[in-house]
Amino acid sequence: MEKYSVLMSLYMKERPEYLERSIQSMIGQTLKPDEIVIVRDGPITPELESVLHRYLTAYPGLFHIVELKENRGLGVALNYGLEHCRNELVARMDTDDIAKPYRCEKQIRYFQSHKNTSILGGQIEEFMGSEDNIVGKRVVPETDTELKNYMKKRCPFNHMTVMFKKSHVLEAGSYRDWFWNEDYYLWIRIAIKKYEFANLPDILVNARVGADMYQRRGGNKYFKSEMAIQKFMLRKKLIRPIRYALNVGERAIVELLLPNNIRSWVFRRFARQ
Repeated sequence: MEKYSVLMSLYMKERPEYLERSIQSMIGQTLKPDEIVIVRDGPITPELESVLHRYLTAYPGLFHIVELKENRGLGVALNYGLEHCRNELVARMDTDDIAKPYRCEKQIRYFQSHKNTSILGGQIEEFMGSEDNIVGKRVVPETDTELKNYMKKRCPFNHMTVMFKKSHVLEAGSYRDWFWNEDYYLWIRIAIKKYEFANLPDILVNARVGADMYQRRGGNKYFKSEMAIQKFMLRKKLIRPIRYALNVGERAIVELLLPNNIRSWVFRRFARQ
């Protein structure tokens, strides 16, 4: 079966036990990765270094650690890491989430039977604290047409689940710095290239969430980032003015006007199961 790379970005605020659990979930895949590329996004703690050292020692040749001397943010770090991935198929993974054992095998098999697919993601369950404390599920559409329509309103992929073709991502300009929306901005640019999207119906990753998740999805900085995405889609004629106005209005209410507890309810009610 085709080889694939895993791409992860690590920064100093991550917890060592989360990193270790995340790495272990990728090593434990039913179809093993050919390499795991981890970007140190700036200096990290001795405890995180210790985790990396243990895996580098235990799995010689599997891990490729690259470094940015200063913390540059997720978009810049992933762009840098992608340049060091040696395989065409690259699986994204976050350093605090937990992949299902079958995740990558299912994705590779899909790519082998759907040669035109550029990006393939899947569904997530969100947990808080212990892994069995499931608090939500984010379900996204599966077909290319559904995803391109869904993209006009919100991000069509669960980022930590995606596997993509490196050459297509690079052709679209790769990851770029964009506050909390590095992935959404990339998917839009890949859609402009007319490449094909898909999501599996399966839960591929258990995503770790914190009590402050919805609080971080509000405020002026987050709203400005979202609005820049909407303006970009409008300028590229991916959405019409009426859709742009609706998107802006919805986000202004949820991200700027609602208090955190009400925002949390709205997200759970309308964006989660």
